[in-house]
Amino acid sequence: MIRIGMSTSCVYPWSTERAFSVARRAGFDGVEVMATRDPGTRDARALTRLSDRFELPILSVHAPVLLLTPFVWGRDPRDKLTRSAELAREVGASTVVVHPPFRWQSRYAEEFADHVRATASAFDVTVAVENMFPWTVRGRTVPAYSPGWDPVDLDCDAVTLDFSHAALSGRDGLEMATELGPRLRHIHLCDGPLLDENGTAFDEHLAPGEGSQPIAETLAWLAGAGWDGQIVAEVNTRRLKDEDERVKLLRSTLEFARAHTAVATGRAAR
Repeated sequence: MIRIGMSTSCVYPWSTERAFSVARRAGFDGVEVMATRDPGTRDARALTRLSDRFELPILSVHAPVLLLTPFVWGRDPRDKLTRSAELAREVGASTVVVHPPFRWQSRYAEEFADHVRATASAFDVTVAVENMFPWTVRGRTVPAYSPGWDPVDLDCDAVTLDFSHAALSGRDGLEMATELGPRLRHIHLCDGPLLDENGTAFDEHLAPGEGSQPIAETLAWLAGAGWDGQIVAEVNTRRLKDEDERVKLLRSTLEFARAHTAVATGRAAR
């Protein structure tokens, strides 16, 4: 059975404890911890206690995102990835999600593929490189990532497919999944809008079904193929101030994932 978890980023900036509580109320199978400035997201003992208390395994750790957490675990992106993998091992998570290097991180970019493989081997975790998207500044596309934003073209063994990022890049998530084949190991479950006539949109991380991506088809295809990776909801709920409303949206996201991963295997609810 494909496990379906919830990222702590779904309820950011709420505390890690509250994120676990929401994930438990919504019925998820586990949690992905996004490493942020909140010390609770980086304390293995505290995270293990929360995991035990709420009976939710930690499925994955998301390495710090440079633009949002520039000083978490120092400035060196290699150290950030290493510390993320170390945390994953300590809390029993099998996967680390990492973004590709920015263009100005030239030395890191040169070493990225080798460092990812070395880290995965040293800590016995899957390091899944996440697909990003081109940046648009004043109507012009800016190549922000090196060697690029699309992991289909990167020399990496494992990939995270984020549907919101796929929408922003003008890519079809199902096509990306088929192109990635066995390298696809992790999914960020969310949706994104169609690009407008100027080719611009926002990284909204909508609930599945609210955007343009063929998410239902992708999940059914993966389940039918016997895929054994992880699905983690990464839905923006900040527009909903009430916890009950957030839980309701996240529960519907979970139900969407379960329904469409069950159809292909004959386990759909009757």
